[in-house]
Amino acid sequence: MKCKGFLFDLDGTLVDSLAVVERAWKNWGKRHGIAPEEVLGFIHGKQAITSLRHFMSGASAKEIQQEFIALEKLEAEDIDSVVALPSAVELLSQLDELEISWAIVTSGSLPVASARHAAAGLPAPAAFVTAECVERGKPEPDAYLLGAQLLDLEPEECVVVEDAAAGILSGLASGSHVIAVNAPADSPRLEDVDMVLSSLEELIISKNPDGSVNVHRKH
Repeated sequence: MKCKGFLFDLDGTLVDSLAVVERAWKNWGKRHGIAPEEVLGFIHGKQAITSLRHFMSGASAKEIQQEFIALEKLEAEDIDSVVALPSAVELLSQLDELEISWAIVTSGSLPVASARHAAAGLPAPAAFVTAECVERGKPEPDAYLLGAQLLDLEPEECVVVEDAAAGILSGLASGSHVIAVNAPADSPRLEDVDMVLSSLEELIISKNPDGSVNVHRKH
């Protein structure tokens, strides 16, 4: 597979924030009388506001916004257990050394995503697309289309790296190549992605003289 740039999801792809995310949402569900499995079965890979609108369908916009502000504050402050996933820092640093463009494209809000990015000690991306940047979140393609645009690349010149079903669908809808990393086995359209990995450690990157990038999987 050849490309010119990378578009990385953040949570579950570059950083391990699962405990933080699930703790916050389980507690939220408990307060609202919603079973944890129902909440966790919906939220992953989606914007928080999308999940709140789903579970609070009868509430006013003001009530939903108040819940969002409270949840965002909680998640932005709860970073003690947030760490970079194996090989994430090394991979991003290698891309920087090879002068290969890359961006982070997340469903998280700017305060939450920035806090987790910093806590994990990741290098700075060329572009940081957060929930505030697009009207329609994943699984719609908007976020990844914007990420490619900010790198001054066409979507088909980019590789989306994702762990969540919503993000995989978003990447495919954008027309980019897609690598699924540690994605659930029952993720829709998993058979359509270019590569399925269990870890970023399996990824091999090399740059050609013409500036294009080769992407391989370790055997």
